[in-house]
Amino acid sequence: MAAAVSGPEVAAEGQEPLLSPGEADEEDSGRDVVETQEHYKSRWRSIWIMYLTMFLSSVGFSIVIMSVWPYLQKIDPTADASFLGWIIASYSIGQMVASPLFGLWSNYRPRREPLVISTAISVAANCLYAYVHVPHSHNRYYMLAARALVGFGAGATSLMERTSTMANTSACQAVGFILGPVFQTCFTLIGEEGITWKLVQLQLNMYTAPVLFAALLGVINIILFFSIFREHQVDDMGRQCKSVNFEGEESNIPDQDAEGNIDHVAVVAINFLFFVILFVFAVFETIATPLTMDMYSWTRKEAVFYNGIILSMVGIESVIVFMVVKMLSKKTGERAILHGGLLIVLVGFFILLPWGKKLPNIQWQEIKNNSIPRTAATEMLMPFWSLQATPLPSNHTVEPVGCPVTQSWCLNTPMIYLAQYISSDILIGLGYPVCNVMSYTLYSKILGPKPQGVYMGWLTASGSGARILGPVFVSQIYTHLGPRWAFSLICGVVVVSLLLLEIVYKRLIAFSVRYGRMQEENC
Repeated sequence: MAAAVSGPEVAAEGQEPLLSPGEADEEDSGRDVVETQEHYKSRWRSIWIMYLTMFLSSVGFSIVIMSVWPYLQKIDPTADASFLGWIIASYSIGQMVASPLFGLWSNYRPRREPLVISTAISVAANCLYAYVHVPHSHNRYYMLAARALVGFGAGATSLMERTSTMANTSACQAVGFILGPVFQTCFTLIGEEGITWKLVQLQLNMYTAPVLFAALLGVINIILFFSIFREHQVDDMGRQCKSVNFEGEESNIPDQDAEGNIDHVAVVAINFLFFVILFVFAVFETIATPLTMDMYSWTRKEAVFYNGIILSMVGIESVIVFMVVKMLSKKTGERAILHGGLLIVLVGFFILLPWGKKLPNIQWQEIKNNSIPRTAATEMLMPFWSLQATPLPSNHTVEPVGCPVTQSWCLNTPMIYLAQYISSDILIGLGYPVCNVMSYTLYSKILGPKPQGVYMGWLTASGSGARILGPVFVSQIYTHLGPRWAFSLICGVVVVSLLLLEIVYKRLIAFSVRYGRMQEENC
């Protein structure tokens, strides 16, 4: 998120001030004016708006993650699981395209402008998603376009500079990713049919209600931008700074604390680790619904509802982790905690590998028109999940359940037991927030007081690339080779990241520590 505000703790060593040009005249006294109490309160109100915007942007990505696959099956039965990856990745593709455009805009204009416009685009795109059922054909491509536009609207969230609130901003982003499915769970109570407003052809159901809710939150966010948000910047002495576009004589004054070169090996290493962290979590969110529908014969509604409950618990766990991890890092150091977080993620995916002998229930009935004659081998398989026998609501259309026979691996790959799945969710939900916050914190310390716009662009690109490749990778591998190959490859990626962390471990230190201006407290 555009952390256009920063506290007096570490504010702007080598960083351009972030006060809008329109307010620069009010700050003519420049760096000699100590921040007033009113200015301080206004700045922190703006910081909280930034937190909220980053949270809502992340929620916009994840609020439909659990329901994209069931909704896609409903509106376009011709789509297969491999197309699901492209739909989820389209969000990050849109964000990657928009980020440099909004960044260029913010270099010349107050940041409120791109933030408001980007939020408005997200609102419109969410409304478009609610109407993807209307066309008579090619519905999957309309869904793809809608998600890409939502991502494009989230492009302004990359306008972030290094500030004392950076770790909190990343925490809000990660919490948004995790809690999005929680909102989705609440909307499953509406059901698949829901209610229809024929005048405007709007269906309000468990698939469209979340995006309409996200659109409403976006409108509220825009109102807050106009009514509360102000751009501010103070230095580490609590003195007000000038405009984000201000260039004066003082910009040429060398900063002794900024003397020295950034360790680019450490920068590249953190970017790779950050890529892996977001990659595995994108895989985790993408595959949850198809996996549980295949393994436990859950219906579309059951998959969204039960996964939402599971991820709600994981979300609560992650919030607690966020609260604890920063305090713990002061005692053990960020590198050790990052190492531990990656180990936890590795164990989480290792547990998810198929181990038993029991096969999943096979879905012999084809969703597509061409049927495949088979022997009645399903009679030999007992249902694993007892809730699948629960009678469906009267307004619910009977749908085929189980692992589709078109996925050849279903005939020879053991099922993943529910205990495995829940245990994996708990471990990944524990490891992801730890790795997310620690990677951000280490990156900020490695860069130190140097100007960081380009470096933050690299980190944003790494995250976007991970959220593009993760869903596409897992949907293709899972559909054609099955969960054993998909999760084994993920374990291999995490092992490589752990080896890299071991190699560069001693280089992941703060800029000031590297040049002897400060002693490292933790190893």
